[in-house]
Amino acid sequence: MYVGRFIVVAPDRAAYRVSSRSFPNRRIVDRDGTLTVGPTEDAPETDNPYISYNCLRTVGDDYAVVGNGTQVDPIAEKLSLGYPPRDALAESLLALDYEKDDYDTPRIAGVVGDESYIGTVRRDALIVEAVEEPTLVATYEKSEPEPTSLGADDPSELAAELYDRDLEHPVCAAGVVADGDSFEVGYYNGE
Repeated sequence: MYVGRFIVVAPDRAAYRVSSRSFPNRRIVDRDGTLTVGPTEDAPETDNPYISYNCLRTVGDDYAVVGNGTQVDPIAEKLSLGYPPRDALAESLLALDYEKDDYDTPRIAGVVGDESYIGTVRRDALIVEAVEEPTLVATYEKSEPEPTSLGADDPSELAAELYDRDLEHPVCAAGVVADGDSFEVGYYNGE
């Protein structure tokens, strides 16, 4: 099954996977703790605004944010200004809306912290829910938050776990785990 990009958010960790039929030549790089999705060196040139973005950011030792696009940055910025996680997530998703591409791709994002949330904005809905257990939401087919499993507790292993899920067209993945009073991040590019 092809579900596109997806996230799993739990109270103490989260992960994001890029799955793509149309632009598989991407990878994740670590830029001082911010994980960024971008094209590989052999990727064809494109002016698609949805190819490169920060997919995982931490906000001090308080929060981690994951998502499938540029919404990650304003969510993190609102959290750093003191917004409650639910409000930072809902306001940013609503402001940016779904992606204006050929598929009206939903934006998905999650926040891990004292309170953890998962959210999506689609053409027909804005959904933001508190997370009490590992919860998945995807851009296609699984566009409503649903319980799932999440076994790994190391961020790179968590990323590899999502990469290896039996869902079509994996490209790369990112993970974050709360480690006491801070966060550890990791990624897996299928190598």
